[in-house]
Amino acid sequence: MSFDIPPQIIALAAALSYAASGISARRGMRHSTPITVTLVSLLIHAFGLGTLLLLTRDVPSVSPWVLFLFFITGTLQPIIRLLTYAGIFYMGASRGTTVRGCHPLFSTSIAILFLGENADLWILAGTALIVAGVTLISWQPSNEPALYRWWHVTLPLGAALLAGISHPIRRYALGLANEPLFFAATVGWVSLFWMGGYLLSPLARERPTWSQKALVAFAVAGFFETLGILLVIVALSVGPVVVVSPIVATSPLWILVGTGLFLRGIENLTLKTVIGALCVVGGTIVLTIVR
Repeated sequence: MSFDIPPQIIALAAALSYAASGISARRGMRHSTPITVTLVSLLIHAFGLGTLLLLTRDVPSVSPWVLFLFFITGTLQPIIRLLTYAGIFYMGASRGTTVRGCHPLFSTSIAILFLGENADLWILAGTALIVAGVTLISWQPSNEPALYRWWHVTLPLGAALLAGISHPIRRYALGLANEPLFFAATVGWVSLFWMGGYLLSPLARERPTWSQKALVAFAVAGFFETLGILLVIVALSVGPVVVVSPIVATSPLWILVGTGLFLRGIENLTLKTVIGALCVVGGTIVLTIVR
């Protein structure tokens, strides 16, 4: 599968898609819960991309090793998505998605600690920017709703950590089999399998909360989340990581714009949030480029 569109344009479209998903999910979660939007999003992901794959091409033949890599990333995906939406639910779209976007901090730390890579001045500067940004965002302002607790920042941070593990696996798998649509569809079905199994098991502590007021917003969130995932995988299949990742990392800035336009009366932007988002995005871009 080949694409003539520049990877920069595809990456920008992915960033905008992720921003639209976060804003729509925030609107819907006024009437429902993170686990509900996660389930709706995974249903759209699995059935939407699975149908697109069957309609546009034959299912490609890939090695068992590549399928295993797809299985790993698909296993991580529902956890990443649930933690991301939970961060939006408790912290708001602008703050939760910004913290979620700091995953290069973890991938860089893993490379330094376990692969023996050196921490130069740029890496230290990028790390300091991200830490400062997360600190500003997680600091509870005086007008914060009573629902918020300081430890809620660990939810999007957990999503960022798992994403920092999952993204290199995706890049490696795409290098072995350049099948972005098949990859994205397979990840969706594996993710839905694990989420369905969890919800049907005795381990599930929470069930989906269905609300007509939330379903449209959740459907929009699921569509744009799925589109964002597909666009990122396509962009990585045609362009280098150092080009694609920094552009995708601008998603929190688009979230800030969307919050001001579409979440008035639902979520307030503060100076701390804006400065924190700028720090996290700047640090993420630095770490991505120097890596």
